Amino acid sequence: MRGDSSTDRMGERGSVSAELALALPAVVLTLLLGAGVLGAASRQVALQDASADAARLLGRGEGQDAAERVVDAAVAGAGVSSSHSGDLVCVTASLDVSVGTLMRLPLRASSCALDGGR
Repeated sequence: MRGDSSTDRMGERGSVSAELALALPAVVLTLLLGAGVLGAASRQVALQDASADAARLLGRGEGQDAAERVVDAAVAGAGVSSSHSGDLVCVTASLDVSVGTLMRLPLRASSCALDGGR
């Protein structure tokens, strides 16, 4: 003889709520990390563009301070270094980005331009 179906349903009554309560923090954490990674990717693109602009400025003969201003305007707090190699001037911009409170990602972008300003 099978058990009463109303008794079976009473035993499962809170299982959906319990499963949701267990899964919801994982879903929220995944969404927050995804948003953080997208933000870091956006800053990487901005850092790459800024390093290219700074390399072109140095290639035209502008000073190091102009290159630093361009990078800082695009990505606040980024560090800038430059070097000359033959006919090229290269700029490297770097920044540490926090993804949430637990992860820090080092971002780095380099770009070179012809050195016509020397």
